[in-house]
Amino acid sequence: MKPAPKQIKLSKRKVRSRFLLPLAFCFLPVTCHLPLHAPPPAVAQTIDARKADRLFNQGLQQYQTSQFQAALNSWQQALQIYRALNNRQRESMTLSSLGGIYRALGDYAKAIEHGQQSLAIAHEIKNRQSEGLALNNLGLAYLFRGDYNKAIESLQQQLATVREIKDRHGESMALGGLGGAYHYLGNYDKAIEYGQQYLAITRQTQYRQGESEALVLLGNAHHSLGNYAKAIEYGQQSLTITRETKYCQGVAVTLGGLVGAYLYLGNYAKAIEYGQQSLAIAREINYRRGEGVALGNLGTAYRSLGNYVKAIEYGQQSLAIAYEIKDRQVGGIALGNLGSAYLKPGDYDKAIKYMQQQLAIAREIENRQGESEALGSLGVAYIDMGDYNKGIEYTQQYLAIAREIRDRAGEGVALGNLGLAYGYSGNEIQAIKYIQQQLAIARDIKDRERVGLALNNLGVAFLRAGNLTEAEKMLTDGIQVWESLRQLLGSNDANKVSIFEGQARTYRTLQQVRVAQNQPIAALEIAERGRARAFVDLLTLRLSPGSANPAIAAVPNQEQIRQIAKVQNATLVQYSIIYNDFEIQGKTEPRESALYIWVIQPTGEITFRQVDLKTLWQQHKVSLTNPVVCTQESFAVRSRSSTGLTKCPTDLTYPPCINC
Repeated sequence: MKPAPKQIKLSKRKVRSRFLLPLAFCFLPVTCHLPLHAPPPAVAQTIDARKADRLFNQGLQQYQTSQFQAALNSWQQALQIYRALNNRQRESMTLSSLGGIYRALGDYAKAIEHGQQSLAIAHEIKNRQSEGLALNNLGLAYLFRGDYNKAIESLQQQLATVREIKDRHGESMALGGLGGAYHYLGNYDKAIEYGQQYLAITRQTQYRQGESEALVLLGNAHHSLGNYAKAIEYGQQSLTITRETKYCQGVAVTLGGLVGAYLYLGNYAKAIEYGQQSLAIAREINYRRGEGVALGNLGTAYRSLGNYVKAIEYGQQSLAIAYEIKDRQVGGIALGNLGSAYLKPGDYDKAIKYMQQQLAIAREIENRQGESEALGSLGVAYIDMGDYNKGIEYTQQYLAIAREIRDRAGEGVALGNLGLAYGYSGNEIQAIKYIQQQLAIARDIKDRERVGLALNNLGVAFLRAGNLTEAEKMLTDGIQVWESLRQLLGSNDANKVSIFEGQARTYRTLQQVRVAQNQPIAALEIAERGRARAFVDLLTLRLSPGSANPAIAAVPNQEQIRQIAKVQNATLVQYSIIYNDFEIQGKTEPRESALYIWVIQPTGEITFRQVDLKTLWQQHKVSLTNPVVCTQESFAVRSRSSTGLTKCPTDLTYPPCINC
């Protein structure tokens, strides 16, 4: 699985980028296409040949337990013997296996070099099975390096070869690799198409390990499409298979994938639970790479919770393991995550230092994907520091590489970040231009989550530019996207509530637009819709299962709100805190905030008041991170109805109560 990219919290804003996503396992099959065992020995076999076969099988065992350096040594010795014996078939097979090891170690140049040597020998001796093996490992090496076109070319050649010789195992691995390649390119429909074919073959051949890996690939694709319930469903199916087959490495990998899914949903407790399980299994079976990734995932989870001390602690442990096993890919991601962890508390020097190291490693191993993501991270860091020119410079480099390697999802993220940088610097025209391009890509690749984010950010940009009509349209469309995404979660209450927390900004910004249009009562309806949505979805599905659209119908409009006040014979108050900022998926810190207050009298009369919270903070030294807490004594009547409206005291004191 990926992560990419990923997310850092700006001092006054937050940039969500694919290159700062939680660190997780890649989308590809866990294992590369290696022979399951050495070829059967000839009838008359020399002592040297038997020794080479023993070394080869020893290398396989070492590889499967992530002892990559030991496996490398074993296979290098076997290669020397096979060459001395002029055993070209086994020489080709061993070269291909060495390519897999170099890829695991992050040395993509050597992985490609060995893959090409293996392929040349396979062609020379006309061994189609060895040719398929070499093409698979060569394709995966190109893929990890970020050269997607060459990866797809090699994997398509492999697919044609293995189908010709009816190698079903090779066919499944080619399909899995192609699914991963198209996922990286942002072509999620194509990724699902290949993933389904991969899954079908593994089930036909009863290859349970491959079945679990196909399910992970499908889960990741649905995750990227915003179908979180489906993503978790596939992940849980994979987890069941890996546990049934006692494929411990697969269990660790699948748990890692679920960590990423729950982090997206904001369910950090569940993410940490799965992360700890993944870490425990990886340590139990001495799966060092898996241990490093699990530590990285946990660091990301704690960073999302704002626990930067723990985030840095786990990130340092992940980095140490990556150095120990010489896995530069995991090491690069760990450096990026550490940079993000230091960035949130504002330690810019350390953040940039780690990100520069991440960039250096990516360039050293010729990982174009990693290089683009490191450039993107640096762009975000400088945007956070307020150095918009430098931030734009790095982000433009990120955009150039994403376009070069045809990474559509990454291209969209880069465009969105450029829009934010221009928006923060006050250039709304350029901000709108770039975010509109991001929106077009998100719609094209059917990434509904980023469609929602782009619509939100366009709404903010149009609002700042004074175009209230377009702002209203963008934000209304954005709310429809968020609500459709939450419907995909079905009856999962906790996930609906947690994901809504990252989407509430769109509702608040639309309130600003309504107020700017001199429609404060319409703003009240949006406020109520935003407050109630995640809970109303659950309540109405239980109470009105036959309703065509119960979630919409259950949210009270202004007439129903007036009626509630009349029936209860009480004065009701609704508070809404407004943040004048872009929404970058997740909670943001307040900037230039305001408080909207609606008071609904028992007569049905509704009055509206707007308070500048910046002034309040100065006068009362109140911050939203430490609000005044309401007590029972502070209200004549204090109760909450199912609408979210609260009965109000006759004497409104300031600073107002935030949590009532």
